[in-house]
Amino acid sequence: MTSVIGAGAFGTALAISLSRSGAEVTLWARDVAQVAAMATTRENAARLPGMAFPDALRVSDDAGSLPDGPVLLAVPMQKLRVALDDLPDFGPRPLVACCKGIELSSGLSPTQVIAEMRPDAPAAILTGPSFAQDIARGLPTALTLACADEGLSADLQSTLTTQNIRVYRTTDVPGAEIGGAVKNVMAIACGAAIGAGLGDSARAALMTRGYAEMQRMALALGAQADTLAGLSGFGDLALTCTSDLSRNYRFGLSIGTGEGFDPSVTVEGAATARALKARARALSLDMPITDAVVDLIDGTLGVRDAMTRLLSRPLKEE
Repeated sequence: MTSVIGAGAFGTALAISLSRSGAEVTLWARDVAQVAAMATTRENAARLPGMAFPDALRVSDDAGSLPDGPVLLAVPMQKLRVALDDLPDFGPRPLVACCKGIELSSGLSPTQVIAEMRPDAPAAILTGPSFAQDIARGLPTALTLACADEGLSADLQSTLTTQNIRVYRTTDVPGAEIGGAVKNVMAIACGAAIGAGLGDSARAALMTRGYAEMQRMALALGAQADTLAGLSGFGDLALTCTSDLSRNYRFGLSIGTGEGFDPSVTVEGAATARALKARARALSLDMPITDAVVDLIDGTLGVRDAMTRLLSRPLKEE
């Protein structure tokens, strides 16, 4: 039995996919009215309209009654600590982060926040190129499950693999987490470039040099280079930087076009960019695209000026 904390689009999609494969799944939400509506309509009309809940999926607003088994934490990165602070003690059950980014206040990754808040619970992260709508519709998706405990990683891999989600496993947790964090920042950069009319060649350059920044940060934190070439690195970067379904990419588009962006939409890359800039400074790492994204978000630099700044950097070998 598996529980999913957070009835946003991604948490709901995971719950649908897992339960569609026959597993008993509980989807938890804090909002009593939302839970009542989902129980009645058998769908999450607010986040994934038209996606019917399988019979094996139950909904609940009582976190204390969740069944034994892994707990998937499908909450935004910047709300993960608050969620863990409010939720009851789940004991030795594995806690699997389903968010991407770096906590702005502490500079910690998802599993590091879990380890700090719940030191007795095994921590893992599920990450990789995926959109909630694709998962809920049953479209083929491949994800990475990163966990330092190889035995637990294999167990979770089996539990979380569904009819349409193929899960690969790794023990390189830092690599998987940095890949998922940095790709959101690069998606903002790519969206801004396209929104400003700088073209697909500029986007390709940003993706490639953004991948170099991803590797630079990950290797400095002890990650393995091969991990960044996988789903949680290159794969997620390719998807997020090229699709309008990406909230980070759409946020970048709004910067490039000068249009407003819905403040209610969670953009993980905005806070993560600032956190990564601080981490890079502490590690004496050069991450010029990340720095430019922070300036774009703050409004201290325009898109074309940012590109000019990047293009005028000293020449060097690739």
